[in-house]
Amino acid sequence: MSARKIVVYDTTLRDGAQGPAVSFSAADKERIARLLDRLGFDYVEGGFPGSNPKDEELFARLAAQPLYHARLAAFGATRRANGRCEDDANLNALIESGSQVWTLVGKSDGWQVANVLQTTNNENLAMIEESVAYGVGLGHEVIFDAEHFFDGYARDAEYAIEACLSAARAGASWVVLCDTNGGSTPDAIRDGVEAMRKALAEAGSHARVGIHTHNDCELAVANTLAALDAGARQVECTINGIGERAGNAALEEVIMAMQVRSDRLPYDTGIRTQELYHSSQLLSEITGVSVQPNKAIVGRNAFAHEAGIHQHGVLSNPLCYEIMTPESVGAPENRIVLGKHSGRHALASRYQQLGYELSVDELDDIYHRFTELADKKKRIYDQDLIALLSQEQPSCGSGMTTSVSTQN
Repeated sequence: MSARKIVVYDTTLRDGAQGPAVSFSAADKERIARLLDRLGFDYVEGGFPGSNPKDEELFARLAAQPLYHARLAAFGATRRANGRCEDDANLNALIESGSQVWTLVGKSDGWQVANVLQTTNNENLAMIEESVAYGVGLGHEVIFDAEHFFDGYARDAEYAIEACLSAARAGASWVVLCDTNGGSTPDAIRDGVEAMRKALAEAGSHARVGIHTHNDCELAVANTLAALDAGARQVECTINGIGERAGNAALEEVIMAMQVRSDRLPYDTGIRTQELYHSSQLLSEITGVSVQPNKAIVGRNAFAHEAGIHQHGVLSNPLCYEIMTPESVGAPENRIVLGKHSGRHALASRYQQLGYELSVDELDDIYHRFTELADKKKRIYDQDLIALLSQEQPSCGSGMTTSVSTQN
């Protein structure tokens, strides 16, 4: 694998589905999985096929008509019962689906081991190693997600790393370091990734490091990028950043940050960025959960401009105030929104689109009346602009929202 290649692992259908108010049918999951496949993901995590009937149906659908590019992963946990891993059902579902990837989550924080698993650190290490070896022995690729790694690293770095080394010794292809509670910072993420890579190298392991972050402190994307900078080569993320609590690292933000700042983040993913906006819209349609208007990349206002100085710059050259083009993510063209912060250039441009060429004096006179109206109304319509020309009382009824669209 090229040193520039970043493997992209989508967990929208598993971790994203665990988010509040999110529910997918098997048909929904298949529709999203095939979209993710077209986007260019390396892995798509389908869920728990051994314990969730809807996920079993998804795996059956994808067995009948497999994904073209992405590898389908099932999710399980490290457990033992009578000396054997309890996730036989997940593994059997993998065999039946034709998939060969099992993502196994295990504790890497001693505090969590004692309080959640209520077992000893050594028993947890043995459980990790046995579970990974069991999956590998059946011919599967096993990815180990080290739950609470960064909490564990802060409490006892040696044990957190040893938990991952147990998985690597048993044959895990990736050890994915998880900021499960979303409380880490980029410097802590960088330290943990660097320490884990060093430990794997010293152990002679071929396992590689991945990253899985949550957004409780609005740092999921920043933490993911810090991990890449420190040498992680797999990112786990979701469309629109959906997921537990405040969500996961948003795919579209991680990908476009790498593209926009390729000088600092010189990586390749193979993701078709022109599909990002469509993917976001489709997910919102299926879940009924819309992204906030000011959401980066895919929000309604991501390419909208109201401030006069910004509008002037964008009308001259969109790149004055846009670090990427709407077309690069498949979004509608940028919008000049007329409001109380708009300037004369934007107003004149909209009048030109309506077929009116105004002199400097006419524009100046109308602009003052326009700003007075904009202070009173939240939305300015084309009919209002026409009324301003004839000095009639502008109507407050419904109509087409005034906007100027510019081609990049």
